[in-house]
Amino acid sequence: MSHDRHAARPRSTVRRAAPRADPADTSLDRVLRSLGDPVRLSIVRQLLACRDEKSCAAFEHDVTKATFSHHLANLAKVGIIRARPDGTRRLISLRVDELERRFPGLLDLIRAVPR
Repeated sequence: MSHDRHAARPRSTVRRAAPRADPADTSLDRVLRSLGDPVRLSIVRQLLACRDEKSCAAFEHDVTKATFSHHLANLAKVGIIRARPDGTRRLISLRVDELERRFPGLLDLIRAVPR
């Protein structure tokens, strides 16, 4: 039996979740680099404004769905947000308590600075 190296391989339908950081293990440098992107900063501001979970579809943004998912993955990887499945949607929440413990005043500063 010969194997064709160039034959199409079936793609996995299972999405691998990116590793999620605990804010207690995250450096301020990583958090600030993540928040330095205007889309990610907007996501955090929207979560601060609602003080609750939001579905991905409830966010206001002007990027593609794939790009928005990339930004959410970055925020989760750094430990700023958490996402949980809820049926066919994902609910996103800000890790307020953990962030306040690790970086006191950071969220207040984000709230206070004009857009």
